[in-house]
Amino acid sequence: MADQAGFAPASASAGDGQPETDASLIYFSSASGYTRRFVEKLGISAAALPLHTSQPTLLATRPYVLLLPTYGGTAASPGAAARGAVPKQVIKFLNNERNRSLIQGVIGAGNTNFGESYCLAADIIAVKCRVPVLYRFELMGTSEDVAKVNEGLEKFWTHQSQKPA
Repeated sequence: MADQAGFAPASASAGDGQPETDASLIYFSSASGYTRRFVEKLGISAAALPLHTSQPTLLATRPYVLLLPTYGGTAASPGAAARGAVPKQVIKFLNNERNRSLIQGVIGAGNTNFGESYCLAADIIAVKCRVPVLYRFELMGTSEDVAKVNEGLEKFWTHQSQKPA
């Protein structure tokens, strides 16, 4: 049974036929393509989650950072958990125990017009997966956002590689 954020219990397993990726950045972009365009501006190797939940999801083979937009999820009442903020495709990906165990951080894309729900999907995933939110940017991001994310990811992975095993 899934919880409020839609994540199944940690017993989900890898299925045959799932495409594997060794990308250190995995992202989801909706049909608008905003997140994809931001990732392209980064100029780094990245893997995209499928647009449709009917397609097989990716299987991560190494630690990664997840980058995703927030959908217009809203809370039913003040202080309640928001529903619909995390894209279903991301939930499907994270329902795989291996994918969930390899996530190291999350970057959120959003729209400040969502108010308190700005980049809410990143916050939800950070709490559920016990990883840090590394950065937030609006829509397709600015050139400053691109520079900060590139610099931040480089520092993050350098720091991660220096941690004792």
